[in-house]
Amino acid sequence: MQLFLKKRRAFFFIGMGTDLQKNNRKNAAILAALTAGVIMLFFVSLLCGVSGMTVKESFAALMRRGTAAQQRIIWIIRIPRILAAVIAGAGLSVSGLLMQTNLNNALASPSTLGVSNAAVFGANLSIILGAGGFLSTGNNLSGYLAGINPYATSLIAFLFSTASILLILGLCRMKSFAPGVVILAGVAMGSVWTAATTVLQFYATDVGLSAAVIWTFGDLGRATYRTDLIMAITVAIGIAFAVLMRWRLNALLSGDAAAKSMGLNVNALRFASLLLASLMTAVCVSFLGVIGFVGMICPHVVKRVMGQDHRITVPASALSGSILLLLADTLSRTIGKGAALPVGAITSILGAPFFLAIILFRKERSGDA
Repeated sequence: MQLFLKKRRAFFFIGMGTDLQKNNRKNAAILAALTAGVIMLFFVSLLCGVSGMTVKESFAALMRRGTAAQQRIIWIIRIPRILAAVIAGAGLSVSGLLMQTNLNNALASPSTLGVSNAAVFGANLSIILGAGGFLSTGNNLSGYLAGINPYATSLIAFLFSTASILLILGLCRMKSFAPGVVILAGVAMGSVWTAATTVLQFYATDVGLSAAVIWTFGDLGRATYRTDLIMAITVAIGIAFAVLMRWRLNALLSGDAAAKSMGLNVNALRFASLLLASLMTAVCVSFLGVIGFVGMICPHVVKRVMGQDHRITVPASALSGSILLLLADTLSRTIGKGAALPVGAITSILGAPFFLAIILFRKERSGDA
């Protein structure tokens, strides 16, 4: 009998090892496919545009062998835009993953703490009252073009986002960072920033209002090598933190009580995670405008397909976010017929049906139960 039980346990552990190896191979194959997808879409997006350049001419310009105009299109317009899609997509997706893990909410997103709302208010304040010069130019468009300072707009948007993050986290620290408190505080602050933006826009001139509203559209066309570098540094720090804290984030999935029993400082981890996730979002939104649903869709799909292990979900979320934003940007330039549509509108169009599908799926499951 004992010999039978030993053999049974041996077969059980062998089966577990086999399943683990199969799962690891599957996840490795998915990560390889995602990496290949990013590279493929990078070059596909590089070849898409309204300039009429052929594939041969595009690659010649990429090798700096084409005409000056063709090289300018590839190196000054398209490559900074594509790099912004890769960097911002990865940053927003990992930010959403950190939000969902720390708030224990599958529908949490980078904008949960009202970061995007604060950035929009800061940008509107800069455009309408400050860098845009509308107090002196009124409805004079040429005066506006002469006075606008896009870097000042991005800086003020980032400062307001950062102030909002610190305020919310400071308030939540008083309540031990309970996930429900964080979400409620984020919703409340988001509503405050939205109301303040509405009041500001109400008193804006026609040109000021138009410029402020246009800024809120997610637009990768604003990207430059300098903004890409700033975003890349911030996103790299955030992703490195998520990779280093992968085991602690895995422990957090078991609940606060279980994580504390393992000796984990839950409050410190949650503060650092939410702060870095919000900073990644703030930097991307400040430079590119509001890009919705990337931080909710990609982590959610990755966890459904590959499980909850942050050793896998962090790189997979980063790669899938880059793919989604590259795809959305390529579509925006392809269907725009000469004018690139706001990429934020494309991601929202893709994200809204997904959001409804989640609601319907959960309703069916609860009904079955």
